[in-house]
Amino acid sequence: MAFALLVASTAVAQEETISFSGGVSFETGDTWAHQGRKFRLFGVQSCLRGTTFRSPDGKEVDCGMRSIASTAALFSTGTIGCQPVGSAKDSATFVICAVEIDGMTVDVGTALISSGGAFAAVFPSGEPVSASYAVAEKTAKDSHAGLWAGNFVHPVTLLLGEQ
Repeated sequence: MAFALLVASTAVAQEETISFSGGVSFETGDTWAHQGRKFRLFGVQSCLRGTTFRSPDGKEVDCGMRSIASTAALFSTGTIGCQPVGSAKDSATFVICAVEIDGMTVDVGTALISSGGAFAAVFPSGEPVSASYAVAEKTAKDSHAGLWAGNFVHPVTLLLGEQ
């Protein structure tokens, strides 16, 4: 049933693209508010606010704020275009987004995850929401990109109650 709703939502999404060129207020590294609406990147999980990231030089900062900084930096590169794909339980609109960087259109989720600023979201079963995002996360982890350069508790571990 959920899959059918997602497919139906995807058909509608192709008709509606939402552009964000400013006026965005970030709640987390994967969720923001714009003009009274809440949006969340589909398949992306940011580091949780209030958790600790320890950099290689030993400095500790809020891991969630690091994720927000990564997302904000990407949003500052130009206009982000997003297509709605569904609704979250908290009334946020799930979106898949793209941005143009150096003449190339880049998927925002892939950019955030492969740079180590966010992670691949998973279903409660632990299976990744997006296989391509899971590959991007493994690549970032293996190359010690972004957050993977330091120490933190993976947000999926916390969300699934494995910590």
